[in-house]
Amino acid sequence: MRKAVPVLIIAVALSGCSAFRKSAAPDEFAVARNAPLIIPPDYTLTPPVAGTAGLSPQDAQGQAIDALFGGPAPRSATESSLLDRAGRDRATVGIRSTAGDPDTRVIDKGTVTTAILNAPQSDGQVASAQVPQ
Repeated sequence: MRKAVPVLIIAVALSGCSAFRKSAAPDEFAVARNAPLIIPPDYTLTPPVAGTAGLSPQDAQGQAIDALFGGPAPRSATESSLLDRAGRDRATVGIRSTAGDPDTRVIDKGTVTTAILNAPQSDGQVASAQVPQ
């Protein structure tokens, strides 16, 4: 109890120090008011006419893509030459869809790789595949 009394006196004395000090809090009445709203200038926008066709979603999307990316970039002579040599005109339409198909044999995988890929699933810790010799 004797130790608690000085601690209590010090706590009360320190909390009372803030009563003698003026705080520099902002004045809520000194806030500036916003300027009144004004009518925007006339940009000579014409209202839509009834019966005319508006933009379709595809047209609007195309315009947005052109505005963001600027349309297709022209290819340089070197890039066009490289693409021509690679055979861009001989590529099959939709080849990316068939290349990812598991039934499509893109390369000759060999018997070992084919046996491993076609091995049945098992629950064991060690997997094994029978490779034909």
